Amino acid sequence: MGKVLGFIGCGNMARAMIGGIVNGKAFLPENIIASDLTQKNLDAASKEYGILGTTDNNEVAQKADILVLSIKPDLYSVVIDGIKDKVKEDAIIVTIAAGKNIRGTEKLFGKKVKVVRVMPNTPALVGEGMAGMCANDEVTNEELEQVQKIFNCFGKAEVVSEKLMDVVTAVSGSAPAYVYMFIEAMADAAVLDGMPRDKAYTFAAQTVLGSAKMVIDTGMHPGVLKDMVCSPGGTTIEAVAVFEKEGLRNAVISAMRKCRKKSNELSNY
Repeated sequence: MGKVLGFIGCGNMARAMIGGIVNGKAFLPENIIASDLTQKNLDAASKEYGILGTTDNNEVAQKADILVLSIKPDLYSVVIDGIKDKVKEDAIIVTIAAGKNIRGTEKLFGKKVKVVRVMPNTPALVGEGMAGMCANDEVTNEELEQVQKIFNCFGKAEVVSEKLMDVVTAVSGSAPAYVYMFIEAMADAAVLDGMPRDKAYTFAAQTVLGSAKMVIDTGMHPGVLKDMVCSPGGTTIEAVAVFEKEGLRNAVISAMRKCRKKSNELSNY
């Protein structure tokens, strides 16, 4: 039997991660165990992916070589207090909750532990997540690479310094909400001009998806790609001029800095 991957909490994010991990063959299903208070969540994960399920957090803590805390931030204290004496001595603890810094997690365990802090985002649910990650000094480069490989199974993961994790929250963790708002606004404009609502969402969402893929696949600067669409005296530059007049860039930057500030406040709480 190989290394065991454990999840405490088996909600939507955990199941999205498990699906990517199983499909990516990073772990065999029989080497994945998850706990949850809701039997329905465990049954769904077991049926779909063939993993082991339990309502006992301690069982997961005792077996896991890599332990993912997939729980709400306000549950960290009580859950860690219940498992801290059961985790393996060399287990890697992976946290994915906003506002939970490494120092705070170490303090809750009350002893030296290997901690990898990760900020994923909800597109992990469709295999296109973006995660930022960092680790304490107890984690080796090889161990960090192993955790990174797990998150690469359902999107992309990049290692950053912990001081940038609040920026990660602003630029990817919380950012799907900004994109959804932009898609919704685009669709509203299309509906205003006569397009049926369902088609408007399809046109807007597919355009955002394709545009993002062009940035990633071509490696070209977004500004260059934008200029390629803006013909002299054409339709696109008219829209771009309105965005500039109304302060789109400034609104995005200001909103993200507010988000980053709030994340920092939560991390230091």
